[in-house]
Amino acid sequence: MAAPKKKAQMSVYLDQDVMKALSAYATRREQSLSLIAEAAIASFLSPDADERREAAIAKRLDQIDRRIARLERDVGISVETIALFIRFWLTITPPLPEPAAKAARAQAGARYDNFVAALGRRLNQGPKLRQEIPDDIQESKPIDG
Repeated sequence: MAAPKKKAQMSVYLDQDVMKALSAYATRREQSLSLIAEAAIASFLSPDADERREAAIAKRLDQIDRRIARLERDVGISVETIALFIRFWLTITPPLPEPAAKAARAQAGARYDNFVAALGRRLNQGPKLRQEIPDDIQESKPIDG
């Protein structure tokens, strides 16, 4: 029967933080420092390390893609909401006679400040409009034709 191969000895200099992490990991696993270091080096040098890295990058890119899709959806909801509101407001609001229009312009700044404050409260407290709209809305006929 052949004698087991003797392992080669190597001296390595490690940063103190890396050494602490290695020691803590070896203690938790109840393994020697050499065994943990050898497994880490073997993993680093293995041909499938690149494939694992590529898989991790692909997973991260998929997550980013989903986030961008949600962002596109949310921006689309916002644009459509504003457009619908403006269209509705312009349809139902008659123009004011000139004396009333001057008074309305005088109040515009205060009304705008109130609007911004209300918007800030809504954004801080929620729920958000995008949370009230399901992702799987089925196409239906618009109400206004």
